[in-house]
Amino acid sequence: MGWLSLKVLLVGVSFSGFLYPLVDFCISGKAAGRRPNIVIILADDMGWGDLGANWAETKDTANLDKMALEGMRFVDFHAAASTCSPSRASLLTGRLGLRNGVTHNFAVASLGGLPLNETTLAEVLQPAGYVTGMIGKWHLGHHGSYHPNFRGFDYYFGIPYSHDMGCTDTPGYNHPPCPACPPGGGPPRRHKRACYVDVALPLYENLNIVEQPVNLSSLAQKYAEKAAQFIEQASASGRPFLLYVALAHMHVPIPATQLLAAPGGQRPYQAGLREMDELVGWIKDKVDRTAKEHTFIWFMGGSPAKQTTWEGGHRVPAVAYWPDRIPANVTSTALLSVLDVFPTVVALAGASLPQARHFDGLDVSSVLLGKSQKGHRVLFHPNSGAAGEMGALQALRLEQYKAFFVTGGAEACDGSIGPEQRHDPPLLFNLEKDVAEGVPLQRGSAEYQAVLPRVRKVLTAVLHDIAKDNVSRADYTQDPSATPCCNPQHATCRCQAA
Repeated sequence: MGWLSLKVLLVGVSFSGFLYPLVDFCISGKAAGRRPNIVIILADDMGWGDLGANWAETKDTANLDKMALEGMRFVDFHAAASTCSPSRASLLTGRLGLRNGVTHNFAVASLGGLPLNETTLAEVLQPAGYVTGMIGKWHLGHHGSYHPNFRGFDYYFGIPYSHDMGCTDTPGYNHPPCPACPPGGGPPRRHKRACYVDVALPLYENLNIVEQPVNLSSLAQKYAEKAAQFIEQASASGRPFLLYVALAHMHVPIPATQLLAAPGGQRPYQAGLREMDELVGWIKDKVDRTAKEHTFIWFMGGSPAKQTTWEGGHRVPAVAYWPDRIPANVTSTALLSVLDVFPTVVALAGASLPQARHFDGLDVSSVLLGKSQKGHRVLFHPNSGAAGEMGALQALRLEQYKAFFVTGGAEACDGSIGPEQRHDPPLLFNLEKDVAEGVPLQRGSAEYQAVLPRVRKVLTAVLHDIAKDNVSRADYTQDPSATPCCNPQHATCRCQAA
């Protein structure tokens, strides 16, 4: 089988006034058999009810609602964690944080990232002949070998971490807002909130910072253009492609968009939701015009409510689209997770899972193709910043039941910390009857007594499995030298192109 020769070339094509590198998709050898193109779109902090197809009162996701009518909608789909880095690490590895080592967020000055002995989805698909691209928020390490270009992605355009982790000239909407970057040099500033006031948010294209600070108001448009460019070039090459798009929406700060400036302007969150939906629509339209029959699109939410293991912290919207392969206008009730992306895509691509490690995700291709409704029987929800140890499995789902061993301890928007509560025996809810988790089962009831030993058994089993697995440990040490900065002579590393 032939192999793909990829080079990063500096091509004199203008994008917002500066040069940008393109991937050379030249092919040597005979092309392999047709494998599907894969587009994974992850929306940050998008709640289950933000999708109009899930919640009739939402009127801002016309493109996603149309995709749901043309494909499959999932109503019991879950983020792998309720904070950014752990959820992304699980998407790209199919493993919980206790296995892949990523249990909480990486920082601006982090030296490490997703451990290098963990194999990413892109690293699996590259040897199978895939061209791989990543656009958007990475947040799995940016220093040295942790950069996406060294984690299996031939092309990268995006920000290295959350867009609230650096000052900008257009700080957007937050409660309360952080200040804009200072226009010139000057002494370091202090702010009463945990705002990044001294280092500007960078925008990368491959290994180069092309803008610092990022203009958040135009970032979605740039993402759309880069995604369309990648899809077009990869399709023209004759090779299959993986495109992973990790959006900043709906994470705060919410940028000031053109929708806000329109007559009868919308509220910031509503405008941001519409902008996100339009971006997804642009990507889908490009796929439909370029490689419709051969491309699988899987859209999903990230971590809608930070730190919590209640349903609002991890149940997310999800839609899958693949004409003539995924049945249209179908609602799946299968219990699925972001963890399933890795094994499912590997199976659809005809590639092989990495050896000598265990996976928490499932190959759910039979669910996607309408052949089964069998998802997870058991799903674990790790602690992502509330009370207790980071990454610890403090809540779990067993069929229709949800068990909590620890609740509380999360930080509210006003900075206050909720009271920590440990539950032994655990709180139990029957989600079929109480999806809002309002009234736990009575500990003395027959239902509770029947479910409790099953809950303890599956928790004991997974902890035993993790203990004997090939697990990784992330490096969370920090050093100022790891902070992305294109112009150290400027107080905020300002280096915007003319």
